[in-house]
Amino acid sequence: MGRLQIPKGFLRGARGGAIPCLLLSVGLASCSGGVLDPLGPVGAGNALILIDSTVVMLAIVVPTILLAFWVAWRYRASNPRGEYLPYWSYSGRVEAVVWSIPTLTVMFLGGLIWIGSYELDPFRPLPSKTPPLEVQVVSLDWKWLFIYPQQGIATVNQLVIPAATPVHFSITSASVFNAFFVPRLGSMIYAMPGMVSQLHLQADDPAQTLGISAQFSGDGFSDMQFQVKSVPAADFEAWVASIRGTGPVLDRAAYAELLHQAQRVPPSTYGGIDPQLFLAVATQEIAPGPGPQPGGPHHAGREVSTGGKD
Repeated sequence: MGRLQIPKGFLRGARGGAIPCLLLSVGLASCSGGVLDPLGPVGAGNALILIDSTVVMLAIVVPTILLAFWVAWRYRASNPRGEYLPYWSYSGRVEAVVWSIPTLTVMFLGGLIWIGSYELDPFRPLPSKTPPLEVQVVSLDWKWLFIYPQQGIATVNQLVIPAATPVHFSITSASVFNAFFVPRLGSMIYAMPGMVSQLHLQADDPAQTLGISAQFSGDGFSDMQFQVKSVPAADFEAWVASIRGTGPVLDRAAYAELLHQAQRVPPSTYGGIDPQLFLAVATQEIAPGPGPQPGGPHHAGREVSTGGKD
């Protein structure tokens, strides 16, 4: 547990609502490591949308609650000054309040969410002078495979990225539907069999955090977590050099072993890769993994994509 950490300038774009947003964020979040403790620009944008939306809703909820108590006190039986005229069929003032407040609330919330959704489109590259790092992600039962095509290495349940460098994720699933989510980096996105999702994230500073599976996918999904480390660029290059050419190679035979269901898989690395492996998985040239078995005692359902083919 720790205090809320807000990056410098995080609430600068709150358009006059910086102080209430900051007070609300402190009240709502006392735990570090979550969506209100962002590590990069996408996570900061997600947190700002959440805080601004909560402020807008509280601006309606709090006065409504206070008004309910005031009405109960004003029109209590022992108050002779509380005039009560129940016999009317229409009140223009009441109708204006009843319809205008919800309409304005929906407009404000819709504007916040629409603008934020456009600016934080997962397919939209992040502005940066530094070329993005390419990472291919495969969701398995119940583990995460990360392939670094530019570096020629791969990892399981361990994601290492350089700080202050955009990362372009290409995400697919080798089994059932899943959801890739690093709360501090932001933007949860689905991993789907037979399809490739795109996601752009960035960690501004060196840190260590946690990535999770955010979609129920069988008995082992609760332990389907992975380590996320953002390190200085020089340390990232040293890490790549220490792995490249050492240990096993991620070819189709090694990948076939990964397809077997396994829980609580420790982090591991591959010193070489088959450069066509991710494409073969995404297009289902390599058959999907078994997934939860229909009719079995632990069957949790399975959805198989046809890859756009009927």
